Amino acid sequence: MEEFVPLAILAGVVLTAVAAIVGVSRLAAVGPAATDRLPHLGGLPPAEHALSRFHVRWYTVTMIFLAFDMEMIFMYPWTVVVATMGTTTVVEMFLFLAILLAGVLYAWREGALRWT
Repeated sequence: MEEFVPLAILAGVVLTAVAAIVGVSRLAAVGPAATDRLPHLGGLPPAEHALSRFHVRWYTVTMIFLAFDMEMIFMYPWTVVVATMGTTTVVEMFLFLAILLAGVLYAWREGALRWT
């Protein structure tokens, strides 16, 4: 049982830290009555409820953003290793970009980039 003493101490420290964080957030929380009086969105009064539904067109915009985001996530490490790995990594990256471009072109053809 001696090998579990450090684990029990760590669990106690973590639970104490979590309880402290939750307690501080409850003390610093603003009540619902005060949020109705505060400025919203740069000082303008809110035009809609914060939990309102979004138009379905934002789904396609989100998917296009994720495609470009994935491109950047893979491109940054690729730039580090491209010189050491050779031409195969260049070909693989252009294939990856071609797949992403096909997705963007499909979204463009379907009208996802049109706002009217």
